[in-house]
Amino acid sequence: MLKTELVLAAEEVPNPIVPHVPELILGFIAFLLLLFVLKKYVVPRFEATYEERTKLIEGGIERAEKAQAEAEENLAQYKAQLAEARAEAAKIRDDARLEAEQIKAELRAEAEAESQRIVAQGQAQLQAQKAQIIAELRAELGRNSVELASRIVGESLADDARRHGTVDRFLAELETAGANGAGLGAGK
Repeated sequence: MLKTELVLAAEEVPNPIVPHVPELILGFIAFLLLLFVLKKYVVPRFEATYEERTKLIEGGIERAEKAQAEAEENLAQYKAQLAEARAEAAKIRDDARLEAEQIKAELRAEAEAESQRIVAQGQAQLQAQKAQIIAELRAELGRNSVELASRIVGESLADDARRHGTVDRFLAELETAGANGAGLGAGK
């Protein structure tokens, strides 16, 4: 009997593995109610948020693409301006070189002209000094000659006309003798 009682008691005790039907129905109704609330209120909000984020992302992508296109356009303009600036700098450099060459040539010409002027002026001064020295030497030589001749002859050659004539004749003879001696020296 004990066995039958145990079997009967076991039949009366609910099996924990098998759920009760009222709990299943109540759980199913609660699930349907939760599903309805989710579908009615939560899912539209999720969809709206999802749609909003999608638009923001797509708008951000479009803005990024536009910004990238503008950046590429600006880069192309920058490269063009840089190439133009380099070409202009090369032109300016070439112009400066040409101008420097012209200035250098002008300065050389001016320096050469100044050098020739200085040389010509120096030669003119030398000629003037030579003429002055020759005149002084002639006068000195004349005085010395007259004095020497006065001593030799014993008479005074104080008369200016006579003295000048004698000095001029003597100097002319010296020049003639010097020219003949130079010609003879050059012939040897």
